[in-house]
Amino acid sequence: MKTFDEVLEKAGSKSPITVAVAAAADREVLEAVSLALQKGIAKFLLIGDEREIGQLGEELNLPQTGVSVIHAENIPDACSRAVAAVNKREADVVMKGMVQTADFLRAILNKENGLRIGKQVLSHVAVFEVPGYDRLIHVTDAALNVAPSLPEKAQICQNVIRFCHSLENVEPRIGVLGAVEVVNPNMPPTLDAAALTQMNRRGQIKGAIVDGPFALDNAISVEAAKHKGIESPVAGQSDVLFVPDIEAGNILYKSLVYFANSKIGALVLGAKSPIVLTSRSDSSEAKLYSIALAVLQADNQKRP
Repeated sequence: MKTFDEVLEKAGSKSPITVAVAAAADREVLEAVSLALQKGIAKFLLIGDEREIGQLGEELNLPQTGVSVIHAENIPDACSRAVAAVNKREADVVMKGMVQTADFLRAILNKENGLRIGKQVLSHVAVFEVPGYDRLIHVTDAALNVAPSLPEKAQICQNVIRFCHSLENVEPRIGVLGAVEVVNPNMPPTLDAAALTQMNRRGQIKGAIVDGPFALDNAISVEAAKHKGIESPVAGQSDVLFVPDIEAGNILYKSLVYFANSKIGALVLGAKSPIVLTSRSDSSEAKLYSIALAVLQADNQKRP
């Protein structure tokens, strides 16, 4: 899939997926829910202040079919109930509403009742439809892991590979980024990039073509890669931009949003269910795209 229109169309063709929304009393969230219902993408459990959700739903003419409202006394209660819905198999996806990320993740990571699988690394992926590009660009991890170790990066890599497969990209090209395109012992991210490349070549990381280090230009521009004499099936054609740490990822993420005016959707991967984790300031469109991505990921996780 190369555009969000294709993602929406594919999500609408899947069997019904239920999304549990924590702290759902928010206009942008409910606008996204309304759009998703109209497109037949998902059903919803709206968890939060029942009165506020009802008032906003009336203002937005929120469809009644496919929606259940569950009252929660406060934000922590709403987050716990959303996570519990997934654990009880009443929902397939959990979504962050009008709640701070730290409070939302506290419920996700709860050792007794959360959604983490053992010691599996959870990671964030942001998907961008960038004007002028012929494919969706994935950035990982720009929001969750601050300075991942090499073993953690290997797990993040596998998370995003499985995610790309859910978008029918059977062999995604992963460009591992650094400041330069050569291995430099004084620059640890280039050493990690080289190690991930070798792990892929030896079958320790499967389902993708991984290469690096790449500077950003030669990861996304064929001309830049040729100019520097880089020969690789990933050079200039990366589907995934694997950033070295959260600072680089955050800057790249916001550059694509604000400078490039990209369309965006985002998820947290590696848990028992897909997790829609968008900013409270994100548009209803971004939240809709994130829901659609989560539907495809949930459908992929259900397969044997």
